[in-house]
Amino acid sequence: MPLFTGRELEMRRLCDLLDKKSASLIIIKGRRRIGKSRLLEEFSKKMKRTISLTGLPVSAETTAQSQRDEFCRQCNLELNTRYESHGDWGDIFWNLAQQTQKGQVLIIFDEITWMGSLDPNFLGKLKIAWDQYFSKNPKLILALSGSVSAWIEENILCSTGFLGRESLTLTLRELPLSVCKEFWNAYGIQATPYEMLRYLSISGGIPRYLEELKPKLSAEENIRRVAFIEGGILYGEFDKIFSDLFSSRNELYKNIVKALASGPKTQGEIAQLLNYSHQSEVGEYLDILEKSGFISRDFTWNINKASESSLSLYRLSDNYSRFYLKYIEPNKSKIKRGAFDTISMTSLPAWDSIMGLQVENLLLSNHKKIKSLLNIPLTDVEIDGPFFQRKTKRNPGCQIDYMIQTSACTLYVCEIKFSRNLIGMQIVEEMKVKINNLKTPKRFFCRPVLIHVNGVSDEVYDSQYFSHIVDVAELFD
Repeated sequence: MPLFTGRELEMRRLCDLLDKKSASLIIIKGRRRIGKSRLLEEFSKKMKRTISLTGLPVSAETTAQSQRDEFCRQCNLELNTRYESHGDWGDIFWNLAQQTQKGQVLIIFDEITWMGSLDPNFLGKLKIAWDQYFSKNPKLILALSGSVSAWIEENILCSTGFLGRESLTLTLRELPLSVCKEFWNAYGIQATPYEMLRYLSISGGIPRYLEELKPKLSAEENIRRVAFIEGGILYGEFDKIFSDLFSSRNELYKNIVKALASGPKTQGEIAQLLNYSHQSEVGEYLDILEKSGFISRDFTWNINKASESSLSLYRLSDNYSRFYLKYIEPNKSKIKRGAFDTISMTSLPAWDSIMGLQVENLLLSNHKKIKSLLNIPLTDVEIDGPFFQRKTKRNPGCQIDYMIQTSACTLYVCEIKFSRNLIGMQIVEEMKVKINNLKTPKRFFCRPVLIHVNGVSDEVYDSQYFSHIVDVAELFD
């Protein structure tokens, strides 16, 4: 089995349900390939009995009836029965409930969005089945899992029909850097942080992509194998994901992600790039992409009040998507001809600037570790995140990679710097300009922080300008 790690907290919360005296309805959501099915598979090893049922991927030919037929086919295999679908989910759920009335049992509805999105009666029938049948077995756990988090939130978590019925909701995030390191350590390979970052810059902390890693190969060879060879897992992954998640609207969502591939943008800027006259319509699509785990919405804030502003930037937080749109999709014909069999990754156009955005994403996903390295107690943090200040007639514009505001009126202004060479004194001047442009109340004190990848010159250390200089290697510990 591939390495399973980094889900200890989620596993503990699932195991807590085993001590309950009543049935449990749980919901697990997150981006495709994030490990939802694997988590449930590992949890099932603690159960006496498991019935796992998966929705049929939606295509132009898929119907509500074909979903019911496939569900019944899987039920028959799992239960050794010969039940036939007659077009009603209520009857199907009743049949399943009859086979699971007693004893400890885990029932998994994987990719529930596929199961129910084509039938308006699916969720209503499931709610009735839960109330009248499944919940009567105090040792039963029903797990609903899916990748279209927006659909799950709208139709289950925010639905009055299911209100108060769920015992646990888990949203799986990318694995932290310290856990990603274990995919190398498991093979006894002591890779350098720079070597690991090169692969993680395209995979992020997505378990399925990390499973494809061959630690004995260099990062460049691994990237070539998974991304620049026809048939590699990342070669056609993007289109598959967007087709599965967004069906007929996949091109629309793809264009929004493409608009964010070169850097963060406001909702208005995105609407303008896509020639949308109504920003509100774009906002709905952005919300779905955010809930599906592909983009993040970063709100700036009022420093004086430590309160979020209405101003925000959308950021493509999924590293694979950016890498695909920048380097795989535009070169597919060349990849088919084998033109990338010997090319150096660092020779790709704008490689360093794209790597900078990728590394920044990785570090923002590991913000708790950054606060720990800066010795900032979480209870002291009032607000944190990427920060930007809009340019006006009175104030210059300003953009901070990551900033932490504490209750002690201290601002930790963090610059994330990716470079193949040692960082020189120019970084000090750049930070002075940023902090000088930052409009702060008089009682606040700024602490400049540098987070680097490949080293800092002695002159930077000797200047004693930065209150902290953090080597990215420390985030892997």
